[in-house]
Amino acid sequence: MSRVRLLGALASRPRRWRYGPEPSQRADLYLPRGALGRGPLPVAVMLHGGSWQVRYGKVVMLGLVADLVRGGWAVWNVEYRRVGGAEHGGWPGTFVDVAAAIDRLAELGSGRDGGRPLDLGRVSFVGHSAGGQLALWAASRDRLPPGAPGAGPRVRPVAVASLAGVNDLAGAYRARPDGIVGAFIGGGPDEWPERYDVADPIRLVPPCAPVLLVHGVEDATVSVARSRAYAAEARAAGAEVTLVEVPGAAGRHRAHLDPASEGWGCARAWLAEQVARAAIARVAPG
Repeated sequence: MSRVRLLGALASRPRRWRYGPEPSQRADLYLPRGALGRGPLPVAVMLHGGSWQVRYGKVVMLGLVADLVRGGWAVWNVEYRRVGGAEHGGWPGTFVDVAAAIDRLAELGSGRDGGRPLDLGRVSFVGHSAGGQLALWAASRDRLPPGAPGAGPRVRPVAVASLAGVNDLAGAYRARPDGIVGAFIGGGPDEWPERYDVADPIRLVPPCAPVLLVHGVEDATVSVARSRAYAAEARAAGAEVTLVEVPGAAGRHRAHLDPASEGWGCARAWLAEQVARAAIARVAPG
């Protein structure tokens, strides 16, 4: 069954929201069928990859969206301004958008839109590739100085999963100075240190929630070194970090977008564990 048909079988028709005036400033909310009659659901914020480039969009996450909806999650599949279009993506537009899209959930979960069953105490951020960088960055927004793009978060996660993420922007730039990171940020870390200080997840550790990093050992698109470096820095800063390295062909860069893949299976189980922990912590005495 295709991803689109699977979604149709599992989910209500998504409600499409805008969080800004530009065409890319939109997100889709997926709910399991019959969700309006249930208690509040855990929420997964999905952040797609594609080198932050305009030719890739949120449709690439639909397989994972369908899998989480089948498991009883609400899913917020986010689009954002990207590099290469006419909407001023990259620095700082992409960061402004991701922050605004996540914070939009504060209004959707308030009941003002008709009582959507969203549990904002059990929100997780999930990103693949470039989206992994954005997910980790979003989980560290409370560390941003006032006035920085994305500062002052309204929604905080209980877990964040980065799948084959570009979790160390400066390291990725130095490994390939002519690559996409320079186009995304506007230059390298020596040229724009102040931008990297508020955009690079590895410089914003520790994040506000436990972290899962899933990365293929032989990933030829984003080196596993990016996740290893982030894990080391975050742990040294006191963060709870789990690093899963997937060997061989199962760890190909795009393999994690397959809901039947080894990497996604690890992520799904870990996310379920984290939201269960959050639910228990909320009702535990004192």
